[in-house]
Amino acid sequence: MTNPMQDKKRPFKDHRPKHFLFETDAVGRVATITLNRPEKKNPLTFESYEELTDLFRSLHRASDVRAVVLTGAEHNFSSGGDVFEIIEPLTRMAMPDLIDFTRMTGDLVRQIRACPQPIIAAVDGICAGAGAILAMSADYRIATPEARTAFLFNRVGLAGADMGACGILPRIIGQGRAAELLFTGRVMTAHEGHAWGFYNALHERPALLEAAQKFAGDIADGPWFAHAMTKKMLDQEWAMGIDQLIESEAQAQAICMATGDFRRAFEAFAAKTRPVFKGD
Repeated sequence: MTNPMQDKKRPFKDHRPKHFLFETDAVGRVATITLNRPEKKNPLTFESYEELTDLFRSLHRASDVRAVVLTGAEHNFSSGGDVFEIIEPLTRMAMPDLIDFTRMTGDLVRQIRACPQPIIAAVDGICAGAGAILAMSADYRIATPEARTAFLFNRVGLAGADMGACGILPRIIGQGRAAELLFTGRVMTAHEGHAWGFYNALHERPALLEAAQKFAGDIADGPWFAHAMTKKMLDQEWAMGIDQLIESEAQAQAICMATGDFRRAFEAFAAKTRPVFKGD
């Protein structure tokens, strides 16, 4: 008998986007998204915003991908929105179109946070504006010592309140540090980012992508249904009081206890073998 919900899932191993690179490891469990306009330091366009949003939204139905690495081509992460393909057209738009745009860009962050796969950002070089927002939106961030991260919206006369930055960034590095970066638009060095908790680790350039993919592989080999639950709870509990979050975690953990992964992990422990997680 077929499972209607499983039948809705599809593999992403052969997914071919138009506006960035997408590849997976041999078994399709770790996907790597590479922003790929190196001649302009990998900026975003209207089209790449939409395609990235659609991809993260559709990963809910992935039958193979369990973790995602997000990076940029040729020693830069992303310089943010393309000045001439996004910024200049925005100066000529009326308010209804502007709000459509800001809601569209915010939806990319929403879909990154909502997709069940943990997202690992591997950051090198320039990571600015909307590029810094992409890194901020990831679940785990590593960088090279050359990474330069800037939330520089004030440099173009805009608020630091862009794509969730005023809500998410303080939760990562603290209110005072976030306020400094958002008011000044100054560069946060890689070593500052590491010391402040924005970056989990620093790696030399030749080792960056391999380190990100290894971490993603370790996640993908683990109890990925439970990982998806952890990600959901990390997001959901931001707006909860202590009673609500304790109850929410009680329900989440009970759901995980009903999975085959939980039973197999116990049986493997008892047999002194390594568990095999299947996500059921």
